[in-house]
Amino acid sequence: MRAAMIHIPIVTCDIMTTLQMTKNILTTIIVLVFFHFANGQKTIAFADSIRILYKIPELGYAVVSSEDILELATIGVKKINSDMGADPNDIFRIGSNTKAITGFIAAQLVKQKKINWDTKFFDLFPELKAKSNPAYYKLTLQNLLSFRTRLFPYTYTYSEPTQGQFTGTEEQQRYQFTTWFFKQRPVKSKDNINFSNLGYIAAGQMLEKVSGKSYKELVLDLGKSLGIHFGFGNPNSIDTLQTWGHDKDLNPEAPSDNYKLNWLLPAGNINVSLPDYVKFIQLQLCGLSGKSEILTKDEFNFLHFGLTKFSVGWFWLTDENKQTYSYNIGNPGTFLTKVFVFKDIDKAFILFANSQTTDTDTGLNILYEELKRKYDR
Repeated sequence: MRAAMIHIPIVTCDIMTTLQMTKNILTTIIVLVFFHFANGQKTIAFADSIRILYKIPELGYAVVSSEDILELATIGVKKINSDMGADPNDIFRIGSNTKAITGFIAAQLVKQKKINWDTKFFDLFPELKAKSNPAYYKLTLQNLLSFRTRLFPYTYTYSEPTQGQFTGTEEQQRYQFTTWFFKQRPVKSKDNINFSNLGYIAAGQMLEKVSGKSYKELVLDLGKSLGIHFGFGNPNSIDTLQTWGHDKDLNPEAPSDNYKLNWLLPAGNINVSLPDYVKFIQLQLCGLSGKSEILTKDEFNFLHFGLTKFSVGWFWLTDENKQTYSYNIGNPGTFLTKVFVFKDIDKAFILFANSQTTDTDTGLNILYEELKRKYDR
């Protein structure tokens, strides 16, 4: 194997506080994707053995602190049975890891006083209230972003509604989709948490309304401010030489525009490269330690840990070593991404794969456990 190199700025928390990460690069490190430091070489060899054993076409992983990239590698191929070798800047769909980005945008708009966490959906969209089920009348932005709703758990595998039911632009279709799902019967729940993507669709409508921008514009604005290139949908839809996703049978997903994932955009249809996603996760570590001026330490902690089990975009747990960490998993059908953020040890672990199989999940879990063992201090 030949070495591939990528220049990545070391993102310090000082840079984070200025919102000028790409303009204030203090130093540059060279990440060798296959041949890194001796320590990293061992990890790459282990990761590649996992990739081969569990039939993962392309695997990416990173271990970062708030100011350092400890390991970063992408290995394998962009498409199964091809010679399209992995590249550090390959793009992956991150599925439900989109939710943390949506929640972060919401927190910024709250800080700018354009909206409040307790703003009710139907206060912004009164024209929809009479058509909607009364069970949803009191839903707030915080309810919608924290799964505190009784909306049913819609995902891209559902047969209804059908493509022909909604017309117009993506934004118009999401508005019609929102109108449709607020008419549906509420689910019964044993506790106050109900995992539904639909809350994020409604929240996205609220953010668009108060900002005067589309959801895509809000994401692109955030990316520009952080030096991150966010995209949407399948990476190979724009460039067939980019990363291809693979389904549960390892069939490559042809370039396509998935209308259901367009409806679910604020819940799970962003794509990004691993080096760029590292920047977003380092921002979280900086903020959780109180070293960012974008949001306060309390505001970051609210997003990650402010509510039980799931706060705003992040699940969280305390492990057997009494380390509290936030996490999420993205599984949009043909990709699998996982991120774990440990605020107490200032470390985060990121895993990307361009397949969504049971074996892929097993392989990523094994790699995560090895990385966690290696850097758990």
